[in-house]
Amino acid sequence: MGKTDLEKARKRVAALRHEIEEHNYRYHVLDQPLIDDQAFDQLMRELQELEQKHPELQDPDSPTMRVGGEPLSAFEPLEHKVPMLGLDNAFNEQELHEFDGRVRRLTGLDQIEYLCELKMDGLAVSLQYEEGVLMRGATRGDGYTGEDITQNLRTIRQIPLQLPEPVTLEARGEVYMNKTAFEQLNRQREEQELPVFANPRNAAAGSVRQLDPRLAAARPLRIFVYGLGEHELDQKTQAELLVYLDRLRLPVNPNYALCTGPDQVWEYCLRWQDKRHELPYETDGIVIKVNLLELQKSLGSTARSPRWAVAYKYPPEEKATRVIDIRVNVGRTGAITPVAILEPVTLSGTTVQRASLHNEDFIAEKGVMIGDTVSVHKAGEIIPEILGVIKDKRTGNEKKFKMPRKCPSCDSDTFRLSGEAARRCLNPICPAQLVEKLVHFASRRAMDIEGLGPAVAEMLYRKKLVRDVGDLYYLRTDQLIDLDRMAEKSASNLMSAIENSKSNPLRRLLFGLGINFVGEKAARLFAEKFGHMNRIRAATAEELNAIPEIGPKITEAVVSFFGMSETETVLDKLEQAGVNFSEPIEPGREAESSPLAGKTFVFSGSLEAYTREQAAALVEGRGGKVSSSVSGKTDYLIVGDEPGSKLDKARNLGVQVLDEKGFKEVIKS
Repeated sequence: MGKTDLEKARKRVAALRHEIEEHNYRYHVLDQPLIDDQAFDQLMRELQELEQKHPELQDPDSPTMRVGGEPLSAFEPLEHKVPMLGLDNAFNEQELHEFDGRVRRLTGLDQIEYLCELKMDGLAVSLQYEEGVLMRGATRGDGYTGEDITQNLRTIRQIPLQLPEPVTLEARGEVYMNKTAFEQLNRQREEQELPVFANPRNAAAGSVRQLDPRLAAARPLRIFVYGLGEHELDQKTQAELLVYLDRLRLPVNPNYALCTGPDQVWEYCLRWQDKRHELPYETDGIVIKVNLLELQKSLGSTARSPRWAVAYKYPPEEKATRVIDIRVNVGRTGAITPVAILEPVTLSGTTVQRASLHNEDFIAEKGVMIGDTVSVHKAGEIIPEILGVIKDKRTGNEKKFKMPRKCPSCDSDTFRLSGEAARRCLNPICPAQLVEKLVHFASRRAMDIEGLGPAVAEMLYRKKLVRDVGDLYYLRTDQLIDLDRMAEKSASNLMSAIENSKSNPLRRLLFGLGINFVGEKAARLFAEKFGHMNRIRAATAEELNAIPEIGPKITEAVVSFFGMSETETVLDKLEQAGVNFSEPIEPGREAESSPLAGKTFVFSGSLEAYTREQAAALVEGRGGKVSSSVSGKTDYLIVGDEPGSKLDKARNLGVQVLDEKGFKEVIKS
């Protein structure tokens, strides 16, 4: 390739990166998208192709790096140059007046101006920018030392990888998850028989602290930035600081206000007590900060918290209501879930009429009967949950509930398998399961068949056009047009989406099949290990269980799934329809027989010929692994200029140490 072609590619890559980050900002921060998802995906694909074609143009700050790298073995500690301290709490108006009294006494002022902002219930993090480029990110930890979670924070699309100004600063904020995203995540986890998160904060914290950055990238995380750690800016007030952070395109919560004195602060707290339930995210209080930064500095901090700020916490809401009935739902995996039908009650700003009772063990533990008066709250202010029975309200007319021994959807026998809390319908053609399975199969992270939602799936089943996911690939346009409210264009678009889905990689097909306990990660592991659906079909339990991170529970589910005659029928339909059964080999990836397969590399210091990401890609493309820390399992430590303490540790453990020349030789072997 000539120099001119490379320069053209370089300019196009720069233009694409700028355009993609602009669309990221407008979509994820401003909620004002200029293009649709398909157009955005086309831009991203073009950038990925150019970067793969020209490795010398790859950059760790490229938007393509937001997908997450290889799993880490552990998080490295990262010291905060300015401590990230927690806040003292206030629980009523009197305690807010006491806080104001302490501030006035320490400053000698008669009146204080405060900045009041919503208290996000998420995970506190720091973002360190050098010359405008995101270099490191960390959790708060103990306030003095956090964990380096840079790779995971880079996957959050609201966080700019490069600021519009070349400033050096440490921004601090709260990573959170929207209520709707949280509910969707928990539904997916229930379908995969995984433990659900108790609240959005736990979900956000658990996602950010995933050792596998690709899992963090798959979670719908967001962030609000509220202040700074170490910096050299010259803003005079907290309010000016927020305006400047917004100018840097760091997401700032717009719901803040200046209040003079404790009475105005209390009015602000009361104003948001009910109004906060209208927000798409969870808040649990109000943070009150002295507005003047010079006053903040003079007030200082204790060893535990700053003297210039306090968090007012809203009291939890809990109410009593009556259980009118207990009904059951049949999920995609056949799990039969009891649901309490409640007399309507208002909690956290919404009317609650249903609450999951999870399984028969939960009902027995709580002692819930039909007709009982129960105490209800919203777990994480989102999920209605029964806390317990108010037994002194019983009249003697309450009725015990028994889990059905027949499936309410297909009248098949139900079973409670050994070691499971759930009772299940095992009929693979159960109508209730089929509609859910169709929707899951068509979901974006599975086969991505746009237009195949619950309503269409229900109609396809009702019209007897589809009895399993294989039947989707034998539909005709004229059959779809006959469905209720299905116009010719919609039918044509759906047929195109079904046809396009045939080319998806094996991992997405495996995930879409809805095998118990097989989520996206397990599907990827199976696809990468075996490479073809027919190899997985023929695999023994021992072969499946030999894959790291695949346990006996998943193995048993996979063996059972592929051992059913119904599964054989579906797979035959898919194969004959031309659905892809293979996992594509990544560019540069060699067979498992590569000398580097299974070897663990650690890098320390900077290399001349490669960026850290490029060196890691060379290792991973040959079947090796990259870790951030040296341990007894490390095979090679690659050292560049100015290696750190990892070199001493490697020598103490007897790990083989290579310079850049030695690394190149190993890569070529």
